[in-house]
Amino acid sequence: MNTRPEDTWNRRYAAAGFYYGTAPNDFLREVEPVLPRQGQVLCLGEGEGRNAVFLAQCGHTVSAMDQSAVGLEKAQLLAREQGVRLATHVADLETWDLGSAAPVGGWDAIVSIWCHMPVAVRPALHQRIVAALKPGGVFVLEAYRPEQLRYGTGGPPTVDLLPTLAELQHDFAGLELLIASAPERDVREGKGHDGMSAVVQVLARKR
Repeated sequence: MNTRPEDTWNRRYAAAGFYYGTAPNDFLREVEPVLPRQGQVLCLGEGEGRNAVFLAQCGHTVSAMDQSAVGLEKAQLLAREQGVRLATHVADLETWDLGSAAPVGGWDAIVSIWCHMPVAVRPALHQRIVAALKPGGVFVLEAYRPEQLRYGTGGPPTVDLLPTLAELQHDFAGLELLIASAPERDVREGKGHDGMSAVVQVLARKR
């Protein structure tokens, strides 16, 4: 019997503690000041909620979506512990309507941190992200790129889930690319990400 992806993530998140820790992603923390103040923010593939909680602590109104109900339950737990509120949506990002929970006019920001989708669905997803942003809205992404397979310090095990910088520059060419880079950096995020990593980072604004 085939295991559904959400079952794999549910088992991972059901373990004690937080698989990727509770601190926000370094790149997100670095670029958060660029996000519209007190904006409506959507976090994709948010898992156990550490980035969504950080953004809520910064004054944003945050919605978190993920395919794992267990992960989002822990996100709500973390939010309560930190004294903030989140809206959560259990959904399959391949088919979920990003505008279904959006405020009027769209999202002030959409955040994708380590949200790795198959190459066959990424172009359409990226088009939906652009469409769901308000004019002036900001998109933030950090992901592993194909060179990460040499490191083995986190991320998906197959290249079809790893975007290249060139792919992202093409897909988001309609946005103003404030940051589009492919650095190597040390990523320390709980048990899930631990060591030198090959990543791609995007910060973009809708004109």
